[in-house]
Amino acid sequence: MRTDTYIPRRLDDNWKIGFWDVDVAAPVLLAGFIGYLSGTKMTFALSMAAGIALSRWISRLKSERHPAFAIHWLWWHLPATPLTRLAATPPSHIRRMVG
Repeated sequence: MRTDTYIPRRLDDNWKIGFWDVDVAAPVLLAGFIGYLSGTKMTFALSMAAGIALSRWISRLKSERHPAFAIHWLWWHLPATPLTRLAATPPSHIRRMVG
């Protein structure tokens, strides 16, 4: 029996846009889209700066945590609607788990 079993590490990676995770790249893309819709160069520059700052804040926030930290944080802090509700877990306002 072999003792050096290979365990794949890349099956459950987060989604990526280029080299960046989706949750880090999304604020920059959303801010760029909103700045583009505004129609002025100044508003585009301000919205891109805000998007880059928010993206850097998110990347620093999740740097030493679980890779799916952003999804877990959103699940605990967003209200339970039919779109965000998970069938196999209790609602997010129930903090005490028994079992």
